[in-house]
Amino acid sequence: ASDIFDLAGMTFNINSPKQLGNVLFEELKLPKSKTNASGGYSTSVDVLEKLKMYPIVDKILYYRTVSKLYSTYAQGLLSAISSDGRIHSKFKQTVTATGRISSTDPNLQNIPIRTEIGRKIRKAFIPEEGFTIVSGDYSQIELRILAHIAQDKNMIKAFLDNEDIHTSTAAKVFSIPLQEVTKEQRYAAKAVNFGIIYGISDYSLSQDINVSVKNAGKYIKDYLEHYSGVKEYMERIVKTAIENGYVKTIYGRRRYLPELSSPKHSVREFGKRVALNAPIQGSAADIMKIAMIKVYNELKTKKLKSRLILQVHDELVIETSIDEIEEVKSILLHNMRDSFELSVPLEIDLSQQNSLLKG
Repeated sequence: ASDIFDLAGMTFNINSPKQLGNVLFEELKLPKSKTNASGGYSTSVDVLEKLKMYPIVDKILYYRTVSKLYSTYAQGLLSAISSDGRIHSKFKQTVTATGRISSTDPNLQNIPIRTEIGRKIRKAFIPEEGFTIVSGDYSQIELRILAHIAQDKNMIKAFLDNEDIHTSTAAKVFSIPLQEVTKEQRYAAKAVNFGIIYGISDYSLSQDINVSVKNAGKYIKDYLEHYSGVKEYMERIVKTAIENGYVKTIYGRRRYLPELSSPKHSVREFGKRVALNAPIQGSAADIMKIAMIKVYNELKTKKLKSRLILQVHDELVIETSIDEIEEVKSILLHNMRDSFELSVPLEIDLSQQNSLLKG
């Protein structure tokens, strides 16, 4: 905070959007952006990210990150430690609309990893003596499910040929050989791959990868021309959802979409985006739950000391006895792979570490 005050030339309440807006845009004359609902200057993350080339803004973004980590995780997690030295979170099956399991009191599924401080918090979660952490993570499960549901020949072939799907997509979208795909082109293709699942718009993609709306639109158009099966799936699933009022996962679990019959255009458009994504994300949730049951049952049947302690999105985490490491890896691998047979293989990334921090 002292560095921010020095750069501002004054002290003020950094946590007050009004005071912060006045300091940045009135006192320091930084380029003004959008206003908030009350007519004041917006100091939202997306506004400040565009101004982070200014030292004070960079410091403010860092301050916000640290403050959130401290209040939400450092303080919150410490107060949640039980007498046995462990944190016992609650896992709920029926909270999220997609069917994914959620964690509360505290939420152990969103401990940050992208910042150095966040990684240090993860590193604080360690196994008891004589144990290590072994985890299995589904690799690109939603894109594999998309390939299966859409029955897109090109996407299926890319997965069967064990190609990097983002590099493969970039090669097709930019009409270049695989070996010539740059890091930036792969990043753009990755944004399209995942964005398509959520019905991303030309504008949203342009903001994500910092290109013009025209170029973003061309990327999406070229993508759908190459993955024509995906395009047909998108059109088909929305039409079916409007007719039936719901969509289904590969296990037949329904997601009802009353939004599709709303008189408001924006609500109907939201319903269409959900119709695109719900069968994919919901199917991933179904597959993960089946895998959890299979893994848990085998650990129990074999009377192993190792135990399933956490599920984070597409990953299962097992506190593993040192003398059971290879057996646990085998249990994770075959049970996660065999939880559902898709048109493409389910790939699992295994890892072993001495804390919740990978690598």
